[in-house]
Amino acid sequence: MILTPLMENTHVLSLSLFTYRIYAQVWRSESCDNCFDGVNNTFSIPKSSFSRISYLSKLITTLRIKTIMPSACDSLIEDIEDMVSSTDPTPNERQSARKSIVPRSRKKNESLISEELQADSLIPGTQKIWMKTWGCSHNNSDGEYMAGQLAASGYKMTDDPTDADLWVLNSCTVKNPAEDHFRNSIKKALEQQKKVVVAGCVPQAQPRMDYLKGLSIIGVQQIDRVVEVVDEAVKGHSVRLLGQKKDGGRRLGGARLDLPKIRKNPLIEIISINTGCLNACTYCKTKHARGDLASYPIEELVERARQSFQEGVCEIWLTSEDTGAYGRDIGTDLPTLLWRLVEEIPEGAMLRLGMTNPPYILEHLEEMAKILNHPRVYAFLHVPVQSASDSVLMDMKREYCIDDFKKVVDFLKERVPGVTIATDLICGFPGETEEDFQETVDMVKLYRFPSLFINQFYPRPGTPAAKMEQVPAHVKKQRTKELSQLFHSYNPYDHKVGERQHVLVTEESFDAQYYVSHNKFYEQVLVPKRAEFKGKMIEVDIYEAGKHFLKGRPVEESKPFTPSIALPLQKGEVSGLMQNQMPNGIQGPASSVPSSSVLLIGSYSLDREVLKKLGIGLTLAAAILAFIVEKLY
Repeated sequence: MILTPLMENTHVLSLSLFTYRIYAQVWRSESCDNCFDGVNNTFSIPKSSFSRISYLSKLITTLRIKTIMPSACDSLIEDIEDMVSSTDPTPNERQSARKSIVPRSRKKNESLISEELQADSLIPGTQKIWMKTWGCSHNNSDGEYMAGQLAASGYKMTDDPTDADLWVLNSCTVKNPAEDHFRNSIKKALEQQKKVVVAGCVPQAQPRMDYLKGLSIIGVQQIDRVVEVVDEAVKGHSVRLLGQKKDGGRRLGGARLDLPKIRKNPLIEIISINTGCLNACTYCKTKHARGDLASYPIEELVERARQSFQEGVCEIWLTSEDTGAYGRDIGTDLPTLLWRLVEEIPEGAMLRLGMTNPPYILEHLEEMAKILNHPRVYAFLHVPVQSASDSVLMDMKREYCIDDFKKVVDFLKERVPGVTIATDLICGFPGETEEDFQETVDMVKLYRFPSLFINQFYPRPGTPAAKMEQVPAHVKKQRTKELSQLFHSYNPYDHKVGERQHVLVTEESFDAQYYVSHNKFYEQVLVPKRAEFKGKMIEVDIYEAGKHFLKGRPVEESKPFTPSIALPLQKGEVSGLMQNQMPNGIQGPASSVPSSSVLLIGSYSLDREVLKKLGIGLTLAAAILAFIVEKLY
């Protein structure tokens, strides 16, 4: 190591400090054996310890000489005051000059005063969100969960799409028209410079569609991560979460049931009991999105129902792609679940079963009849037949024959008097002959279904049926029209006029003129629009019948019965949040949320805050560690 030349004014420095530094350099050095260079006024440090001691003695002596005898070019300065030149002002002159100084006020930046404080528009959680959902009740339940999580995270849900910063579009892939509406909504959003996040069965089944390029996607089993996706979409990033949820290799039903949600109707709770199915129907695109059967555990479903009733819900809908197949993947079955749920239903509240395919309800007919006769369960079942032709059913791979369907209907009509059986029909399936279609017509004439969903066949991309030889379009339209005319040729409710019934009021009619209620058989009964009827069980006299409805007059001496054990949440209020957690200043009754549910659902917001604090702490720790490493090395 080479020590730099000594400063010319070495005597100004502290000799002890300088000597200490020299000591440190000497003992750490591994330089050459030459000690002093008189030409360059530098020192070279020897390697051996003995030579170093001799070197230090010589060095200190030299330092003392340099301190006492400065070089010829140095000006001798014996005191700090000698550094002041003769031209500098004296202290008296400086003091007198200070009196003539006039302070000048600093001009304020007027632009800052007029500038209005604005929040950064890219900060996630401050934007307005508009959500649109197409399709089945399962999809609607997913939409309610996504809306609840976004609202709990700080986003404001709005009913006005033009006022929103971001659109969440929750799609349905069952038929072409639904996907067309979905695609057009994406185009409209982009034209209006809106950010877009897509969800539902369409992007899950076909994420590589051209019109989905660059858009963020939430998979049907990833709805519990909607906040993450929207956060990134707000920043301009594209995120796609399409994975399946698994536990030890077993596929789960989907996102947790205890997530926050905003019910479209605060009086109705939609519970998905399973996702996917066991069939492989040749026309179905939903299978590509929802996959194979995956059921939720009974305890989770019962807990969700219990919490719903404690939040003022008076009606529960059970939904899935096939409720009849529930539990086959986890060692249980639908009747076992239903009996557990019935125990939780308060008096005056009702339970409605969702769609079930014929093969999986056949083995449970006895138990299903008992359950449908229960006073707190609607005597209603949706059993889609699709066609009355065995040949067509085989091409569809429906895994049952028409006699199986008739057995279900006949048994339930006998054991559950007045039961409502709803069904679906597809007109113009590939290979359907005129004889096949006529068998379907005869079946409708036989049963005169009060609720019938007639669908013209649409080939869905990627399905086996799309590759089959298609029925001409005009033939499909004609058959659809003929079947629709048959359905409208009879009135299934005429015999109900004059009956006295108990009905549960849950909704408002589309024309806002009536409240909508349902009787034991889930038949729609319109009643006067009185505020005291909403969410109540009332007694009415049926005085009019239409094709799709009945009209009831409240019995004067009868009082409305309140089934709920708590006040219902306000419209737009987030389910499962404590009173002080309500977003946008909304407050709900503290009694409407059970403590156990608060811990479960409220933990979502708590987890998010903890993660934020943890992130800040880790960042600070990393900065401190980097500072220490820099100082040490």
